[in-house]
Amino acid sequence: MTVSITESAHGNSNLTNEQLQLKDIVKTLPREVFIKDKWKTWTMVATNIFMVVLGYWGLTITPWFLLPLVWVFTGTALTGFFVIGHDCGHRSFANRRWVNDLVGHLAFLPLIYPFHGWRIGHNYHHKHTNKMGEDNAWQPWYPEDYEVAGSFMQSVYRVMRGRLWWLASLPHWALVHFDWRKFEGKDREDVKFSALVVFGFSAIAFPLLIATVGLWGLVKFWLVPWLVYHFWMSTFTIVHHTVPEIPFTPAEEWNEAEAQLFGTVHCDYPRWVEFLCHDINVHIPHHVSTGIPSYNLRQAHQFLKDKWGDKLYQTKFSWSLMKEITDKCHLYDKTKFYLTFKEYDAQKISQ
Repeated sequence: MTVSITESAHGNSNLTNEQLQLKDIVKTLPREVFIKDKWKTWTMVATNIFMVVLGYWGLTITPWFLLPLVWVFTGTALTGFFVIGHDCGHRSFANRRWVNDLVGHLAFLPLIYPFHGWRIGHNYHHKHTNKMGEDNAWQPWYPEDYEVAGSFMQSVYRVMRGRLWWLASLPHWALVHFDWRKFEGKDREDVKFSALVVFGFSAIAFPLLIATVGLWGLVKFWLVPWLVYHFWMSTFTIVHHTVPEIPFTPAEEWNEAEAQLFGTVHCDYPRWVEFLCHDINVHIPHHVSTGIPSYNLRQAHQFLKDKWGDKLYQTKFSWSLMKEITDKCHLYDKTKFYLTFKEYDAQKISQ
């Protein structure tokens, strides 16, 4: 869905695509959606901790045949920890930087996620959302890059863009966020610090867990819930910007306001998922301004919906949605946004 901002601005038809900037959209949002509420903030944290503890308690008493249900609940609750750290990374959790950094590190520790390594890369994604050559979140490959990637990397790319999309955040986690050599100056020191915090925590937590509950306990209480978290991490992020109707755009054609407002997907998940994950999938206002705390996203979304109407991309989570994404959103094509693997293979045979 390519939408001109000029066409979409209800009551602002005198503004051209070049004149209207992201800051203009931000200024139209009510001031209250940016206000950090300490009561809501710490209630969210307390509720999340309670839900995770409830999940782990359930794992201790649940018969084996019901474990999958409790694993899903516990892993989804752990995803709520990520969303809290996500707010911290955007400085929308607290006013003081040290509070954001402290809570962000603590929230990410059970997920074995280095806070600063993720924070810096994720903020880069927000600055270059859906921009070809820059965005680091689910950017499709050019066909010519895919062609020279080698058979192994081609296979990995096909798998991660196909039915095993839910594993994609695992290599991203392992290969991207820990390598402080990719960063410079203070960023490098911050990323190194976060990585060492995670390494230190893991060196203590995993041997202690194995010593107390054994290898099966490690699988039961940590590995499987952690994989459920990665299922949601992969699913949320691919849906946020990857549907057949939304393009990635070359840098010379990219417009920040259009990318953030119309290149972002609002997806409704089951209410229990929304509750445990703090409305992170009310995602359009988050891309309009990362300064909006997660508990204000629904209010901000309603305002944007009232103003921009059906020009916003809104959908509902379903397996048919995931089938459409993983069947169609493969390689980059400028004219129709995506080229499927099937179409690419047919082109290669015909050449």
